Amino acid sequence: MTSAFHNDTKFCSCCNEYVSYLASIESSYCIQCGAEVRMLSQADWSALQAKLAARKSKGGRPRKDARRTAAAAARAAA
Repeated sequence: MTSAFHNDTKFCSCCNEYVSYLASIESSYCIQCGAEVRMLSQADWSALQAKLAARKSKGGRPRKDARRTAAAAARAAA
């Protein structure tokens, strides 16, 4: 039985690929070259940030026009 750790990879900027790693308390290190690894490559990190920004709600109060229109439609339906 293998654990999920054996299949887990992180990005090594020295090897320029996703690699297996050795984890310590503060950092993780590439098993191939010994360089410090990070969770995602720069390109994957940018893509993730763009996807999250697109999903983020704009927030704020709805405009008065929309509230009045919705209230009028609700009254008309009743």
